[in-house]
Amino acid sequence: MPPPVHIGDVVCAIIERDGSFLVAQRPEGKSLALKWEFPGGKVEEGEPALEALHREIREELGITVTVSGMLKPVYHAYPDFSLRLLPFLCAIRSGQPEAHEHQALAWITLNSIGDYDFPEADLPVLDEYRRIRTGTARRGVFLSG
Repeated sequence: MPPPVHIGDVVCAIIERDGSFLVAQRPEGKSLALKWEFPGGKVEEGEPALEALHREIREELGITVTVSGMLKPVYHAYPDFSLRLLPFLCAIRSGQPEAHEHQALAWITLNSIGDYDFPEADLPVLDEYRRIRTGTARRGVFLSG
């Protein structure tokens, strides 16, 4: 059996507001349909990850964000593709999130994670985020500015 096709780097935003964070539900007909995920998308060839993050968030949600840090990258192989997920901690700078490419959006808390079905690649990100927010782990890499 050949290895899964590697699609490259995928950025995602953990957008925080008032003790909750934003998740988006993938549309029917796409891979991982109806799963809940952090908004984001593929990094284009030659594109810096932060530029990709800002572009994807504008396209998917119609907002701009401020990035405060980055969690550990996650490599994950699904049966038919693999990726490296680059998670960023963010806050809304301007706009109100709208589901331009997703079926639904939800603001959730750490206590309600179990109510949502996340893709496998997101699970280590959720685990690290929970440890950071509950004070049981050191925070990921911080970005200046």
